[in-house]
Amino acid sequence: MKKIVKSLKIVGSGPGDLELLTIKAYRAIKNAEILLYDNLVNEEMLNIASEKCKKIYVGKHPYGKYVPQEDINALIAYYCERFSKVVRLKGGDPYIFGRGFEEWFVAKELGMDVEYIPGISSMQGAGLSDIPLTHRGVSEGIWALAGMKKDGDITADLSLAVHCNSTVVIYMGMRKLAEIARIYLMHGKGSKPAAIIQQVSRTDEKKVVCKVKDLVKVSQEARMSHPAIIVIGEVVDLQYNLSSLLQQERNIV
Repeated sequence: MKKIVKSLKIVGSGPGDLELLTIKAYRAIKNAEILLYDNLVNEEMLNIASEKCKKIYVGKHPYGKYVPQEDINALIAYYCERFSKVVRLKGGDPYIFGRGFEEWFVAKELGMDVEYIPGISSMQGAGLSDIPLTHRGVSEGIWALAGMKKDGDITADLSLAVHCNSTVVIYMGMRKLAEIARIYLMHGKGSKPAAIIQQVSRTDEKKVVCKVKDLVKVSQEARMSHPAIIVIGEVVDLQYNLSSLLQQERNIV
């Protein structure tokens, strides 16, 4: 009897657009015997897998119904004991606010081989809405933050990020819009450009642009919801004033 090699592939499916899948991720899905997938995964990607592949939903809706992490860990252990091609398919990139490394740790504790296949994160998808995360002379870097910690509080790093000249990207922050705006206002930064991008890269993508102080009002008017990212910084307005910025650079030269 052939011995089963206990292994797990932790795969990032990207922000949603099928064509943004990496070739390696595509092959992993296509060859999977077991596919454990999240709610953020575009379900069209499930059609890549063979008809014999068992597809198991283990999604976590933001602030709603979810499959407990302990149950997901148990499913990983169960199927990796019985199949050699188990894929844990996660939205975006598994190691950027995706809890992918927790599942890596579980698999490693059980003596499994684990392969991580990165995915394009939703913050990179902001470029599809004409918002670059960096630009010479405008943004000196990127701060990627979780809008809400495990205990429900907003991350303390946001109060530090307010003062930087970098682009600030906030994941899982839709329930914290009022608090985000308040922190920027407290530091005299309420007029910073901001954008909320929902379902980035998908056909039903929505985007609003405003001042950070107006995040709550604008999001309510546009009926923005989850999943979404919040981008704060001068890069948000760059698409509207790039010509004047380029002229300034020419004058300096």
